[in-house]
Amino acid sequence: MKKKLLSVLLCAAMVVSMSACGLKAPAENANNNAAPTETQKQEASADKQEAPKDVVKLVYAEVNPLDTIVGKTATAFKEKVEELSGGSIVIDIQASGVLGSENDVLDTMLGGGGTIDMSRISAFALTSYGGQKSMLLSLPYTFVNREHFWKFATSELASEFLLEPHENGSGVRGLFYGEEGFRHFFTVKEIKGIEDLKGMKLRVSNDPVMNGLVNGLGASPTVVSFGELYSALSTGVVDGAEQPIANYKSNAFPEVANNLILDGHTLGAIQVIITDEAWDSLTAEQQNILMEAGAYASSYNREISESAEKEVLEQLKADGCNVVEVTDVTPWQDAVKDVIEANVTTDEQKALYQQILDMQ
Repeated sequence: MKKKLLSVLLCAAMVVSMSACGLKAPAENANNNAAPTETQKQEASADKQEAPKDVVKLVYAEVNPLDTIVGKTATAFKEKVEELSGGSIVIDIQASGVLGSENDVLDTMLGGGGTIDMSRISAFALTSYGGQKSMLLSLPYTFVNREHFWKFATSELASEFLLEPHENGSGVRGLFYGEEGFRHFFTVKEIKGIEDLKGMKLRVSNDPVMNGLVNGLGASPTVVSFGELYSALSTGVVDGAEQPIANYKSNAFPEVANNLILDGHTLGAIQVIITDEAWDSLTAEQQNILMEAGAYASSYNREISESAEKEVLEQLKADGCNVVEVTDVTPWQDAVKDVIEANVTTDEQKALYQQILDMQ
């Protein structure tokens, strides 16, 4: 009995001795499932704070389909922004007019609320919102060719024009310029020249320059939303309208107005704008990304615009569209020269307009 008791005591002594010597591996393994220490909690909190922030999404409105020149420009901008930002900025393109006409979009953007952050607009769309500088780009026969426009679009003067709506308190600013080709008239009835436009009801946006242009041609300017234009042409509400060649085809207007006269009255200058609210919510680094992507998209637009337009024109001819060439634009220029005088009234406008003309 004494021997058994001695044996038990010796075993207990060995266990205590092993603990004292630091052989704690079994105990450490058991602690793996224990609650985290205060230090571990602090380290985890620091890791969480260093995690990537939420993705910034900017809604971008486009009236035309994505297969147009402006649609492809939007896609190029989107892809470059997302590439440069590593996916931390996403451009959500809402194309084909799902967010309304250009004026609808501008009303939404200028009204605030943040539902639309960006949009591609025609330069002259800002005229009704106090864009006196942008209006100069839509005056008839200002640009003699594409090269003339791009001399302006890449000049220091262009930056001044882009910032005009921000500086006058409209709540938006321009990021970059592009173009969608020269704009031409198209009609339901066959036409052969300028004289055939007299008396026609021609669709315009609510813009003083376009109203004056159509009046000068002896036609009747009729305000119709772009989204309702196809129906207006098919039902006789209007007899014709004007658009760049690519947009004319992509919106299926040849189905209801298969006569296109290449008068080239205005170059389709475009700009991409962003609300001041969206811009101010971005960091300086994010703003720089948008500007860099904008420069890339502008260059891309310049590369594809002319070739895309020529390709579409050949398709239209092959499809049976009545395409009328204008060999002498002098009668057209004479008919609308009063539009320039009526809209270039201040000394500042006259000086700016002359600078643009001198770039040709």
